[in-house]
Amino acid sequence: MSSKTYGEVLFWASSFLTEKNKEREAAEYLLGRRLGWSKTEVLMHLRKPMPSEQQEKYIEDVKAFESGYPAQYIIGSEEFYGREFKVTPATLIPRPETEELIELCMKNHGDKECLTVVDVGTGTGIIAITLKKLKPTWRVLAVDISEEALIVARENAKTHGAEVEFMQGDLLMPLINAGETVDIVISNPPYISEDEWDEMDESVRQHEPKQALFAENDGLLCYQQMTEQIKQVLSIEGSVYFEYGFRQGRAIQQMYQEAFPTKKVLIYQDLNGLDRMLEMK
Repeated sequence: MSSKTYGEVLFWASSFLTEKNKEREAAEYLLGRRLGWSKTEVLMHLRKPMPSEQQEKYIEDVKAFESGYPAQYIIGSEEFYGREFKVTPATLIPRPETEELIELCMKNHGDKECLTVVDVGTGTGIIAITLKKLKPTWRVLAVDISEEALIVARENAKTHGAEVEFMQGDLLMPLINAGETVDIVISNPPYISEDEWDEMDESVRQHEPKQALFAENDGLLCYQQMTEQIKQVLSIEGSVYFEYGFRQGRAIQQMYQEAFPTKKVLIYQDLNGLDRMLEMK
């Protein structure tokens, strides 16, 4: 393979993705992420020769992305709340909206030192691990039905030195069976309805785990199932935080207000102005 500069190879990758109607920005993203470089560092290397081994690997990455494979799975990690988390096709790729869910929880509880929290449907472990790093004195539990996802989550917890207690099972059933009580239930459960399948990006439909994405009953099944489960595990003064699809807020709010008539059930918008988060307190 002839020796080319980083700039020449990056130009080829951008042009190739443009021709294939793929996001050309992914070319720089893949290069920087693979080499651990910031955008500034990429710019500083543009006129330098790119080693042939790096060039071959990078071309493989670009072609994998062009075929529809998500960039985060190609790299094997994604940044969330300033930390790097391992991701695999067994786990959902972390989204920035979920950072807002953590910020909402911390805004209301960050001044408390001794709370027990459960992250339901933990996936990569991003919510549980981030909360434990922010509040080391909290007891943080994390549940997922997928053993493959829990393997990734445990690895992420070890990487970040976060003592999270992981449990396998369906939603809150492991806590109910163990007789646990918690102060906060926080969850980004599967909430996409089958009707929304055609609206999903092709790479999501083909490669991300359907079990972590889709739910029956117009995407509301997990929230419905958790109403009765929460009654068995939430402390009297406890709070609940959910992420959900932007069309589902009012339905979930009504569902939880009816199930918990003495609680306040509030809806919050994300940075895009879409209904995205629910707080029950």
